[in-house]
Amino acid sequence: MSVLVYIDQADGHIKKSSFEAASYAAKVAGQTGTTAEAIVLGKVSDDLTSLGRYGISKVHHVADDQLNTMDSKLYTNAIVQAVESTGAEIVVLSHNVNGKAIAPRLSARLKAGMVPGAVSLPDTSAGFVVKKGVFSGKAFANISLQTSKKIISLTPNAFTPVQQEGTAEVVPFNATIVAPAVKVTATNKVKGEVPLSEAELVISGGRGLKGPENWGMIEELAHLLGAATACSRAVADAHWRPHHEHVGQTGGSIAPNLYFAVGISGAIQHLAGVNRSKVIVVINKDPEAPFFKAADYGIVGDAFEVMPKIIDAVKKLKGV
Repeated sequence: MSVLVYIDQADGHIKKSSFEAASYAAKVAGQTGTTAEAIVLGKVSDDLTSLGRYGISKVHHVADDQLNTMDSKLYTNAIVQAVESTGAEIVVLSHNVNGKAIAPRLSARLKAGMVPGAVSLPDTSAGFVVKKGVFSGKAFANISLQTSKKIISLTPNAFTPVQQEGTAEVVPFNATIVAPAVKVTATNKVKGEVPLSEAELVISGGRGLKGPENWGMIEELAHLLGAATACSRAVADAHWRPHHEHVGQTGGSIAPNLYFAVGISGAIQHLAGVNRSKVIVVINKDPEAPFFKAADYGIVGDAFEVMPKIIDAVKKLKGV
């Protein structure tokens, strides 16, 4: 018996959220008196033995070119085979786009209870209870898993990975891979930007910026801090910014270490997508803007006066 964690990767590089999932899986293995192993799908350029620093004892690598592109059906089949081979009773994934597509399939295939979006380690004092956020992060639910096999998808940025000394053993895993039903012929990616899903710092703007011609200060601050840019739904709907930057209940859901909101009122729909941020900074000239109630730091002022001062201060700090 072991805990098996799916290591998500893109373009051959392991995603930050997967290091969190690996460290989480190792802690769960310690709670249950077993070991944590990992499965990696597709070709990877990163050193997989380094996963040992996150508590992983063995990495099962399926280096099949058909798995270089995400396909939830193929990925599920490969992970199920790994579960059966290792005898794993607990499977851990990151609750990101790929994890959300794979976890329900795994649950159905393995007849396993599932907790999507876990935010803390299981309570094993009386059974196996996992805590998760509900109602757009406004409350928490404690879910008791009573099936023999269990699926947990971990909310990104909810668990800090702990590094230690160690090297994982990497072994090839010969999963049976059937021909995919859909063939990806090309992938167009935005170059030179920090992906929102992986960003630790996010600078976001709303209608308070008055128009796309004023977005330069958002991009300048993001560039100085190495942050990703985001926007409210109203901005995306007005085509000031591309829709992939829209965060909120109907857009992307993110959990950066810092979310910097400029000219966004903070409607409940927007908060649903960003309320897992560790620190929220709000700039708005309306002192009654609802976002201030959720903010860790708030500045009541005109963004066109405040932002240039912040940018100048960051430049001085960085010696630019």
